[in-house]
Amino acid sequence: MPFRRTLLIASLLGLAAAPLVAAELALVPTRMVETKAVVGRIEARDVIPARPRIGGTLVRLSVSEGDRIVEGQSIASVVDDKIALQLRSAEARIRALGSEQGNIQSEFDRARTLLERGAGTQQRVDTLRTQLDVIRNQISAAEADKAVIIQQATEGEVLAPVAGRVLKVPVTRGAVVMPGEQIALIAGGGLFLRLALPERHAPLLRVGAGVPITLESGTRTEGRLVKVFPQIENGRVIADVELANLDDFFVGARVLAEMPVGERTALLVPKAAVTTRSGLDFVTVQGPSGARAMVVVTGGEQATPNGPMIEILSGLKAGDRVVTP
Repeated sequence: MPFRRTLLIASLLGLAAAPLVAAELALVPTRMVETKAVVGRIEARDVIPARPRIGGTLVRLSVSEGDRIVEGQSIASVVDDKIALQLRSAEARIRALGSEQGNIQSEFDRARTLLERGAGTQQRVDTLRTQLDVIRNQISAAEADKAVIIQQATEGEVLAPVAGRVLKVPVTRGAVVMPGEQIALIAGGGLFLRLALPERHAPLLRVGAGVPITLESGTRTEGRLVKVFPQIENGRVIADVELANLDDFFVGARVLAEMPVGERTALLVPKAAVTTRSGLDFVTVQGPSGARAMVVVTGGEQATPNGPMIEILSGLKAGDRVVTP
């Protein structure tokens, strides 16, 4: 029994003295995208006013702010009472010309019959034929004028120029409107994010680059830089970012974006390799004489495919072998 007890104690002491196996990581510079936090505005690709082509009284208004409409949808009607009077006048003129044409046609037929019997003259027949052609042309012109009036009446229908959402309706039913006056402002063609960055970042912007976006709810997503405008205004360069599922956003809403403006190299170590003692950060490095703790200055935490990593600003160099637990 004493021998077995001695053997068990020796085994426990041997296990306690056995060193823990640790992994080593050789530091290599990692390329990182440099970003700048900017606030962008959600804009509509097409903002088009719906306008009437005639003036008159707004007798129907079937949309309000926030409604979704389709292209060609009738959203309002404008009526000009003078058009109805002009239409009746045109119809009366056509009837009068039709009666006159009937009289001339009767005289023409009578003159032609007399000419065939030898009791009339060719000159009379030619004169009546000319008058008949003139009256027919007058009737055609009157019918064309009537068609113009009817077309003007149909132009009182205000149609949606694009499919989208109604942003603004500055008029009410019963208002008197002028030709071309805005009845509704419509946002269509989809939404996008418009950003304004300092002009020093203009040469660093690349079309097609991914742009991390933080929504108001705190959800993070990624957009894509699709356009950089060549004109710089007030020291700012304008860029457009496409982002999926923007249909439910408010036009003009502000969204936080992290615009990529360049690249840099950094030294990254696993988060577990950094320990903090007495307010200082330490990283264990394997050297020729064994492992030793090095004081380092850390940066922010970076998300990588290998898990969370800590950026080392100073204290280590490329090629150091970091001991990780």
